[in-house]
Amino acid sequence: MVVTAKNDIYKENAERIGKLSFAVGVYRPPSEGGSASLLLRVTENCPWNKCTFCEMYKGQPFVYRSVEDIKSDIDTVKKISDEITAVSEKMGQGGKISRDAGMAILRADPSLNNNQYFITVFNWLYSGGKTAFLQDADSMIMRPQEFINVLKYLRMKLSTLTRVTSYTRSKTLAQRKPEDLQAIREAGLDRLHVGLETGDDELLIIVHKGVTSAQQIEGGKKAIAAGFQLSEYWMPDLGGRERWRQHAENTARVLTAINPHYIRSRPFVPRCGTPIFDEYEQGRLHISSPHERLEELRVMIEGLNVTSRVCFDHQMNSWADRRGGLLFRQDYEGYKFPEEKPHVLELIGEGLSIDESRHVHVKDLMSLSSL
Repeated sequence: MVVTAKNDIYKENAERIGKLSFAVGVYRPPSEGGSASLLLRVTENCPWNKCTFCEMYKGQPFVYRSVEDIKSDIDTVKKISDEITAVSEKMGQGGKISRDAGMAILRADPSLNNNQYFITVFNWLYSGGKTAFLQDADSMIMRPQEFINVLKYLRMKLSTLTRVTSYTRSKTLAQRKPEDLQAIREAGLDRLHVGLETGDDELLIIVHKGVTSAQQIEGGKKAIAAGFQLSEYWMPDLGGRERWRQHAENTARVLTAINPHYIRSRPFVPRCGTPIFDEYEQGRLHISSPHERLEELRVMIEGLNVTSRVCFDHQMNSWADRRGGLLFRQDYEGYKFPEEKPHVLELIGEGLSIDESRHVHVKDLMSLSSL
């Protein structure tokens, strides 16, 4: 009876939470996800959606969400947050978000164990409520004044936020006016994640990236000039054995011209259901061996003249070291260039010095997540 009475105290809070929902997508960078970041969908899927290597949004239409719908979702997040905080206050914890508060809500309504909206908001609050990631593939595609409106509202309603981040495309950045980018930055968007993939113009055409290397450089420079923190992602072995050198050299050229805050490695893995997978299966694209990928990586790293942090923050960077561990650190801050560039080259040399059978091969990587 005592347990039931305690549960009844939080039952109304739990019931109200259970009636609330907001749009949450699937994809986010590892450094912006997990339990720490609130995930909010400001657009749905990808406005380009033609890259031959990407399976993320295939078959899904792009949806341009209205400002009103996005604001409604922000309001919903605030309502869920307020209900969780109210439970904490009823428990005598002064609004502090603890596991005890979460468990009290789940005991009052066990169905919330499978409620992604409650789980997303609770984990975000429990981690401090400091970061948000705006989904999906290209939030910057929003009309600038509408995006500014959303960002200001987000910052007003969720005042604990200290960092707001999003994906965008190089071409979208290149097309934006500098004054619009600066206004979006000042409205509250802090960090951008851009899938560069390659800086080689021939390969950009082959994989239907829809951008040129000149536009990549223009977009990256514009983002930095506007005050954004910029993460650029590239794909080792995207050109396979056929184009590995031009891929490495031109990617280094473009990244050097941009000099982003972060350069993140996502080694290419052919994904079932994508056009490039068919090329791989039919023998028109030949994937490099682990040592060949390290040789490509060495050429790219040697060509970098940046003050970026170079990161290997994903399980696909799975080369082994002499002790059988990971060759590169997989933390989100990576290696500071140019200071640690010699060390990264030493690590590549170490990876090349051990038997190739000790490295994970691409067929093993094909079963890992592409997030």
